[in-house]
Amino acid sequence: MANINIGVLTGSLRKESYSKKTGLYIAKLLPEDFTAKWIDLSGLTMYNQDYDDGGNPSREWQAFRQEIKSMDAFLFVTPEYNRSITAALKNALDVASRPFGQNAWNGKPGAIISVTQGKLGAFGANHHLRQSMVFLNIPLLQQPEAYLGNIAELFNESGEITDLGTKDFLQTFADAFARWVRTLTKAAGK
Repeated sequence: MANINIGVLTGSLRKESYSKKTGLYIAKLLPEDFTAKWIDLSGLTMYNQDYDDGGNPSREWQAFRQEIKSMDAFLFVTPEYNRSITAALKNALDVASRPFGQNAWNGKPGAIISVTQGKLGAFGANHHLRQSMVFLNIPLLQQPEAYLGNIAELFNESGEITDLGTKDFLQTFADAFARWVRTLTKAAGK
């Protein structure tokens, strides 16, 4: 069976971000034929259409666009900043969807997990990100929805989730995501 490449994109650039810890944790729960790769967003400069219009996109943009094109599906893990997604994640969506008509995300399945140290599970960021996904034509896993509140209390020092209910839920989420990706990549003939 062919390997399925999953890009894991996290909205926080912080070295010890809970988004990154969550994304890497989920990656370990995926089936053996899934290869998950964390995609670093910290080197992407802000999108400016003038560079594309002038035929001079940065090397970082070009490399990022190629990396996105090489993936079969995506897991997005985002914190909530001011009831929305982070600038880093929005910028990544913009860079890989341009120039117009060359959307690297197009038709590739995805899933979203939102995390917060508060109690609401970053509901606002999760749904705000979903709005962009509609335009980018990233078919999203709808169920189970994944909003992780009180994220700081869920991880131990080794980066493992200690709460059994959360572990079970994340395994259910990973299994549903794997089925979703298999269904859509099979339908696309991959």
